Amino acid sequence: MDVKDSNGNVLSDGDTVTLIKDLKVRGSSTTLKRGTVVKKIRLTDNEDEVDCRINGSSIVLRTEFLKKG
Repeated sequence: MDVKDSNGNVLSDGDTVTLIKDLKVRGSSTTLKRGTVVKKIRLTDNEDEVDCRINGSSIVLRTEFLKKG
């Protein structure tokens, strides 16, 4: 299974990615801003999602909003 970011680059466990769009977090009043750097992502069983930690919270992000960086 190849997990790819918005530009088609292959992602792997431990990669660093950048958000390409402001994202509202469901169930919270916080918004993740465009340009936020996310380190040490973890791949999931779904090729369209990755698991990561941002500000101490575990969050699942869609790969269509990520850019390898």
